[in-house]
Amino acid sequence: MSKHLLDNLGVSAFCESMAMMVQSGIRTDEAVGLLAESAAGEKEGPLSRGLAVMKEKLELGESLSAAMRETGCFPDYALSMVEAGESSGRLEDILFRLSRYYADQKTIAEKLKSAVTYPAAMLVLIIAVLAAMLVMVLPAFTGVYDKLTGSLGASAYAYVRWAYAFCWIALAVMVLLAALLVIGLLLWRSKGRGLVEKALRRFPTAASILNGMGMFRFTSALSTFLASGEMQDEAVANSLPMADCPPVEEKLRRCVERMEEGHSIAQAAYDESLFEPVHGRMPLAGERSGNLEAVLERLTGLLEEDCGNKVDRLVGVVDPLLSGILMVTVGLSLLSVMLPLIGMMNAVG
Repeated sequence: MSKHLLDNLGVSAFCESMAMMVQSGIRTDEAVGLLAESAAGEKEGPLSRGLAVMKEKLELGESLSAAMRETGCFPDYALSMVEAGESSGRLEDILFRLSRYYADQKTIAEKLKSAVTYPAAMLVLIIAVLAAMLVMVLPAFTGVYDKLTGSLGASAYAYVRWAYAFCWIALAVMVLLAALLVIGLLLWRSKGRGLVEKALRRFPTAASILNGMGMFRFTSALSTFLASGEMQDEAVANSLPMADCPPVEEKLRRCVERMEEGHSIAQAAYDESLFEPVHGRMPLAGERSGNLEAVLERLTGLLEEDCGNKVDRLVGVVDPLLSGILMVTVGLSLLSVMLPLIGMMNAVG
């Protein structure tokens, strides 16, 4: 059994390949066999090992979902959806939906990665520049002014001390931010993700992005479960854990309570303001027209696009802010050490 889960791109590619072959009339065991043969010449990885296990299990008469589960390299959500697709006879549609879902997850993950990578690079650059100022530039000016005597030299030292103070304070702040970023990333990849999210929720923009991602995951899961033929209450119950976002899950629990009173998911979502006002009436319109699945799929795309736009706006604010801090700190420091030099030139002239 594989010890590593496939990444989002790997799951998306597998589901899309399987969906196209099933659509062409190829049996699942033959489809997996073809994929296993094509992966045989490639570098061994979780997918190639998983395909070999799946091929063996399918030849023994097991279902596709059971064979996928045996590999240990597919996420639980994908396994549940494939199993639901097999039981409802809509495997092809479910595989296509899973492919889109994990492709969207990959897109959002890449945006979040870029949102962290560029500011991290800027922090490293700022720390390097400030360290160079403290180690090389400012000591050079200090060495010149140390040779001066009289009141002119005394006034020069005041400006240089200001320059050192500017650089040390800015360097301390940047190092602290860099340390917090590293600690946050380590916690995010471990069991401390909840602590990081709790801290990020103190900032309205970050909280909005996290909530938007939770709604995207829930809506995508809900549309897929409904497409597999599940009843609304079961689909909502199965999709709720996919949100992986406490504020969103709290709203969803209230929606479940309303559904237990006899309301539909669309009406419950509208009453609890589950979606933002611009999207709030879409599920109601879809339910009344009998196209709830299609509307939810469209809404999933809008939520994914909205999350991407929010991340881009956040990056658009953070990057100029860090650049401004660098320019202001270096500029003030250079000005502080240049003022005595200007004063000397005027005195000599």
